[in-house]
Amino acid sequence: MAHDGEPAARRAARRLRGWGGVAAMGVACALTASLTLLPLSREAGGAAAPAGPFGAGPGVGTGLQVKADTCERPEASLRPSTADGASVAAIKQRGKLIVGVDQSSYRWGFRDPETGTLEGFDIALARAIAGDLLGSEDAVVFRTVPTNQRIAALDSGKVDLVVRTMTINCKRIKQVAFSTAYFRAGQQVLAPKTSPITGYDASLKGRRVCTAEGSTAYEALEERSFGAVFEDEGDGTPADRNLLTVPNQLDCLARLQMGEVDAIVTDNALAAGQAAQDPAVELKGKPFTEEYYGVAAKLGNDDLVRRVNKVLEDYRKGRWQEAYGTWLEAGLGKAGPPAPLYR
Repeated sequence: MAHDGEPAARRAARRLRGWGGVAAMGVACALTASLTLLPLSREAGGAAAPAGPFGAGPGVGTGLQVKADTCERPEASLRPSTADGASVAAIKQRGKLIVGVDQSSYRWGFRDPETGTLEGFDIALARAIAGDLLGSEDAVVFRTVPTNQRIAALDSGKVDLVVRTMTINCKRIKQVAFSTAYFRAGQQVLAPKTSPITGYDASLKGRRVCTAEGSTAYEALEERSFGAVFEDEGDGTPADRNLLTVPNQLDCLARLQMGEVDAIVTDNALAAGQAAQDPAVELKGKPFTEEYYGVAAKLGNDDLVRRVNKVLEDYRKGRWQEAYGTWLEAGLGKAGPPAPLYR
């Protein structure tokens, strides 16, 4: 997506970098916080590599097999197939694929303020899936879904798929059906450059830490907080202030900029995009988890999962690297797609 010879990611960075850009995207966050699902317009077009954020790691390769009755590797998914089942047939009859996405995560899923279209790494993948299923990458309806409503959106049938930096883990594979992994990330701390916080360690003691509700970052703090203050009084009730636990990750950056929190814990892939928006913040320490993003479908829609896995087989061979180079490489360095695991 070039404009007068300038890459889309660079144009977006020029417009969104700094407080002004975050404030503009913060408006989008406020909307998704107030609406469980906000329908978006139907918009027009949108090989193994060197080690990524975690050092040496798997790239494209032959899918390994794991036992289906264990959770040692929750990212293991169903074998790819192009066969149509009930869920794929319903999408084809409708003529549109409905995908739950983010519109406020820079470089992943965000609305370009100049064109009004959705762009980012996740958006590119969602369009590729629509193209395979329906013959056109424009045959997609995007619905913005807050972090804590991703599973509910699938359960209710409001979306067919969620492509929204959703980590595959043992808890979630009991709630939704995941594709094979399409990205590898890790939890990390984001804080002002001048902060004495050094990472996910004892330097968090007494510090106010922001996370998105329903995120793996929040679960990590529940397990080990190092004395950080990370829970709002009345979480999940009408009295919830949504100060430390927020519906969308970008809300945390706004809280940090206003001095209402001292740090953020989130996926380093998302944090890198936030650091690109505000040069006053930086990633602290090293990633303390290894996590994999997957495309999520409703439990039982196995034919759709198998079809997505077939799309991912082809996507890893070239288009993944193209999308990574456009949106993520500047902040995360060289990387390749994780190898698929099948059960």
